[in-house]
Amino acid sequence: MPAPQKNVNIADINPVPATESLPLDIMGLFFFAYRDFTGDADALLDRQGFGRAHHRVLYFVNLRPGMPVADLLDILKITKQSLARVLRQLIDNGYVEQKTGHSDRRQRLLYATDKGRELFAVLSATQASRINDAISALPAEARRTVVRFLVGMVEPEDRMVLDRLNLTAGL
Repeated sequence: MPAPQKNVNIADINPVPATESLPLDIMGLFFFAYRDFTGDADALLDRQGFGRAHHRVLYFVNLRPGMPVADLLDILKITKQSLARVLRQLIDNGYVEQKTGHSDRRQRLLYATDKGRELFAVLSATQASRINDAISALPAEARRTVVRFLVGMVEPEDRMVLDRLNLTAGL
C-alpha cells in the first residue's frame, strides 16, 4: 500500500532566495514593521468606529491645518466619494471641521478640532515611540539615511508634495 500523500506547500519545496532584484528580506520586514506600526493605532481607531482612512485624514489635517479638500484628495489618491464618507464621519463626530475658503468660496478647508488634535496626538504617540526607539538603536546619522530611503520609495512625481508638507526637512 502506498504511503498517504502529504500536502506540501510549494514554498516549502522551493523557497525563493532574496536577491538584489527581489529583496524578499526587506519586503518581509516592511510587512512586519507596517503591521506593528499600524496595529496600536488600529485598535484605538476601532474603538471610535474608525479605520486607517480616518487616521490618514486626521494625520494630514493636523499636519497642515486649513488644507483644501482638493489637496487631500491629491495626496491620498482616493476618489471624492471615498473621502466624502470618511470626512463626513470625522466631521459628524467632532474631529474635523470644514470651512469655506477666504479667497475662493468654492474651496473647502479642513481643520482638526480640539478633539481631532487630541486623537491625533494619542495615535501619533505610540507610532512616534516605535520610530524613535528603532532609530535610537542606530548610529547617529541613521535617521537621515532612513528618511532618504523612504523618500526613495515615493514616486518621483510625488516628492514635491513631501517638500510642501515639510517631510524632507531632515535631508
